[in-house]
Formats: sequence, structure tokens, C-alpha cells
Amino acid sequence: MNRVAFLFTQAPHGSSAGREGLDAVLATGALSEDIALFFVGDGVLQLNPHQQPEKILARNYIATFGVLELYDIDQCFVCEESLLARGQSVTANRVLTAEVLNAAALRQKLATYHRIIRF
Repeated sequence: MNRVAFLFTQAPHGSSAGREGLDAVLATGALSEDIALFFVGDGVLQLNPHQQPEKILARNYIATFGVLELYDIDQCFVCEESLLARGQSVTANRVLTAEVLNAAALRQKLATYHRIIRF
């Protein structure tokens, strides 16, 4: 069975990449049992629970991350360096439980997946 990784690299607002990525994760979750989510660069901002998209007239899809456990998608990793570069705490609460990895460990983990889909 193919192992599929979803790599989130863009901020949650300003483009539809995050929402489209989440839709793709849910669709793939119905077909594959080995899925992981990786958050790097501006993608780490996807996990911020204090977003207020309504203030910029954006659609709030962040709550949809909670549906992932229904699809047994529980492998989530976030880049420590990306968090720190954006002033985010390594120990802060997030919309998903995610393992914080340094960049080298995250690259090693990502390399174990057969398919990588970037959003």
C-alpha cells in the first residue's frame, strides 16, 4: 500500500491551498490507510487555533481538521524551525495534535512516504 504525505507549506489565508489540501486529505483518507500531514514554512500557521478568518471575510475551514480522526488520520508533524521563525511556541496548543520535529528529522520522516502532495 502506498504511503501518502501531505505537505502544507502555505499560510491559511490569502489562497485556497489549505482548504484544498484538507479536502484532498479527506478524499485520500477514504482510499488509503497510511497518510501523514506535514506542516512546514508558512504552513505551520494552519495549526493556529486563534485564527479569525471572518475578519478578512475568509471561509473558516480550520475546524474541519477535527474530522481527521474519523478517518484515522493521526500522523501529523510540524517543523520546529518554521514555528520559531514565525514567532510560534513549540509547546502551544494547536488545532491538531502534531509532533514537533527539527528540520532534519522531518525530512527523514517525509522521505519514508511513497507519494508527497504539496499544498
